[in-house]
Amino acid sequence: MHPLGKSPVITDGELTLAESAAILEYLIDRYGEGRLVPATDSPDYRRFRYWMHYAEGSAMPPLLLKLVFDRISTGPMPFFIRPVARAIAKGAHKAFIGPQLKLHLDYMESELGKSPWFAGEEFSVADIQMSFPLEAARARAGLDAGYPRLSAFLQQIHNRPAYQRAVERGGPVMPGR
Repeated sequence: MHPLGKSPVITDGELTLAESAAILEYLIDRYGEGRLVPATDSPDYRRFRYWMHYAEGSAMPPLLLKLVFDRISTGPMPFFIRPVARAIAKGAHKAFIGPQLKLHLDYMESELGKSPWFAGEEFSVADIQMSFPLEAARARAGLDAGYPRLSAFLQQIHNRPAYQRAVERGGPVMPGR
């Protein structure tokens, strides 16, 4: 167990590690044997590092805010507070969360127009890292057929045998989808 109660978390021998990007980087450094990472002297490597950190640093915050404010507007609360809480949640969504989600989805859609994968021509760990925010956006934040590249990206991820094995072992990434 991680001292902060974080998830996901892995244990490998004496090491217990949380944070998705740190876990993926550890796994590819320790067990990857050069797979799933662009060559360090390539332009794709810089894109790889960028997308590894963009996923949690930029893509996830508006998705998390949407989740929190959706819960505020639909969660149980005293009846006299409900209209105020819903108005605040609606205002936050309209003024900030919705525009941020659209901005990020449009940006990611555009970036996938440059290459088939986020870090270039080859599938990499950055694509694994980017798959979760996109799954969350599809489940809760408007990622639909209006974003054909992002939709195709997720379909490519879902078609990968390793992804299918992971779902068989651990269940769907977004339960209920």
